[in-house]
Amino acid sequence: MVSVEEALQIIAKNTPMLQSVTLPLTQTKGMVMEQDVHSPIDLPPFDQSAMDGYAINIHPENKYAIVGEIAAGDGKEVLLKAGEAVRIFTGAMVPKTATAVVMQEKVTRLGDSITLMEEAVAGGNIRPCGEQLTKGSMALPKGSRLGPSAIGFLAGMGIREVNVFNKPRVGIVITGNELIEGGTELGSGQIYEGNSKMLLAAVEEVGLGTCTIYQVADNFMATCEILTKAFLENDVVLVNGGISVGDHDYVYKALKVLDVEHLFYKVRQKPGKPLFFGKRGNKVVFALPGNPASALTCFYLYVYPALQKIMGQSGKGLERRKLPIAKSIENTLGRALILKATVLNNGEVEVLDGQSSAMLYSYSLANALVFIPEMVAVISKGDTVEVLMLPK
Repeated sequence: MVSVEEALQIIAKNTPMLQSVTLPLTQTKGMVMEQDVHSPIDLPPFDQSAMDGYAINIHPENKYAIVGEIAAGDGKEVLLKAGEAVRIFTGAMVPKTATAVVMQEKVTRLGDSITLMEEAVAGGNIRPCGEQLTKGSMALPKGSRLGPSAIGFLAGMGIREVNVFNKPRVGIVITGNELIEGGTELGSGQIYEGNSKMLLAAVEEVGLGTCTIYQVADNFMATCEILTKAFLENDVVLVNGGISVGDHDYVYKALKVLDVEHLFYKVRQKPGKPLFFGKRGNKVVFALPGNPASALTCFYLYVYPALQKIMGQSGKGLERRKLPIAKSIENTLGRALILKATVLNNGEVEVLDGQSSAMLYSYSLANALVFIPEMVAVISKGDTVEVLMLPK
């Protein structure tokens, strides 16, 4: 049995990053940059109007003669003399001799001339060439995750494809004779299977969409066959249930027969003590407890950072904060506690009722997990505790 800290270190040490791949920018949402990207152009590539209005060459008077018009996309060069102006639109190229752009709401136009309603400011409403980035400067560093804004940013530089870390294929293996799908009437001793949907949603929350669900009865040969298939088709295998040492728990035995390298089994924590982590070649496997809350806690604490690392991110896992506890807590188990909780509006964190390993109701109300180290016996009201913020 290992501590939480030892388990995290073992996972970080033994989780490989996937190979990189070059993809069209439009196919990279949620993926992570494999290398630094430098801007191939100045951004913007020319002095650009930030407003609809008039580009002017400032002179001492407030009246200007209009000598033309420039729309976005026009490439014509206009040379403005002092006291001259052109009608201009947002995004259009500002003439090199223009010294300001005035908003259309700040002028009075009469025929081919305008009168300023207030004094123009030199450089006003002009986005200078290279204001965001100069050619050759760092645009996005390695490890950046590509969301809509990052994709739009790169596309605005004319970049069409990038090198990114491949997304891992994740297989979810659900075990248990008692499990049936919703929509069917429950028989004696049966329960509806929900953990696969829960884990699928948790995987998608990390930014992964490639996920396969497998279901197997409590049978040793069938478990070996399904696990072999899951390892063949995926980079990460999550097994749910069957990892304990009961007469009908076959996962641990099957993993051993399949030559999975045993890196640790059981963690000094509650919930989620019967957690297994191992490797088979360059594939990693987490065998999660069967109880839903335990499985989800182990996912957030251990699988989440592993998936981040595989995708090329830091692997730091959930955001961690230090917050005061709203009520006292006792830890009489000598194990680490991971408790479903809610961060309150006053900045305190409150541990919820319903901490059972089987209870997802309280998880559905939680926005955080409180971590109590194994050697800490008492946390008093107002003490600072470590809080792991759940994904929104």
